[in-house]
Amino acid sequence: MRVLVTRPQHSGERTAKRLRDLGHEPILLPLSQPVHDVDAALRALGMTEGAVAITSAETIRVIATHGAELAAHLARPVFAVGDATADEARTIGFAFVTASGGSGYELAETIAKTSNGPVLYLAGVPRAETFESHAREIGLTITVAECYRMRPTRIAPQTLETIFTHQRPDAILFYSRQTAENFFRTAAAQMSPDRADGIRFLCLSKSVAEAVPMSLQGAVTIAVMPEEGSLLSLL
Repeated sequence: MRVLVTRPQHSGERTAKRLRDLGHEPILLPLSQPVHDVDAALRALGMTEGAVAITSAETIRVIATHGAELAAHLARPVFAVGDATADEARTIGFAFVTASGGSGYELAETIAKTSNGPVLYLAGVPRAETFESHAREIGLTITVAECYRMRPTRIAPQTLETIFTHQRPDAILFYSRQTAENFFRTAAAQMSPDRADGIRFLCLSKSVAEAVPMSLQGAVTIAVMPEEGSLLSLL
């Protein structure tokens, strides 16, 4: 199956490998790219104590090359959404890493079971606020440090025309609502119901799926769990 991957380049390459291992043909179309603010992350780590919450592996990539500054923080408990993000945290030296399920809600619940102290949330922009809102609902004290921003990538119309004429995908993967909105805005010419007929839109969550135009909602499938393994199982 030919699968269009809309993730940023680094994450997209990892997904492409998983797709090839599953026997599919990936097409990479990064629709956003991260802009890192390592100073904000290191400043926040230096001004806080206690647990650290992470909802994206992109956070780990922000701080990964600053081992000297990180050394003093590697014994802090880290709570991460999903096994993949948790593994990334362990890779750069964090010693006490706990993985929650695949949502911010589950992350807050996991932290609450073991930690009552303040929590530093190393976050990106834009983001769903599920973790922050539920954490506050259950009494966690959250400090938010925005350490990266996802910037939409401009895709040339010719690139899209080439993909949908010569490499027409059987399925398109969407991991974030922002990416889905950007895709359907950019690829409007290719996404008329007649041209998109037969393409499946596989979405990580209900919120992501809501960005698919109403005329194409019949081709949408939502992952049972908001994690990549669940999404890829839909193929």
